[in-house]
Amino acid sequence: MSEDRNDRQRRPRGRKQRRKVCAFCVDKVQHIDYKDINRLRRFTNEHGKILPRRMSGACAKHQRQLSLAIKRARAVALMLFTTD
Repeated sequence: MSEDRNDRQRRPRGRKQRRKVCAFCVDKVQHIDYKDINRLRRFTNEHGKILPRRMSGACAKHQRQLSLAIKRARAVALMLFTTD
């Protein structure tokens, strides 16, 4: 009886979440430009931090390009490091 109760507690409830699709792969973007601020701003949170892959939905290749583009945009003062 106690084993059945433990199994019920471990089983996830609800629907399985659908896997996010990379927005850059859908748009067939080869290179992420650091000057495209509107696109880059979608991948930072309200504090200015870069969102991780699991939240942004970007693939590994585009996540690396995205983080590099955001860092370059910050360096040339197109984006803010933080929001105060």
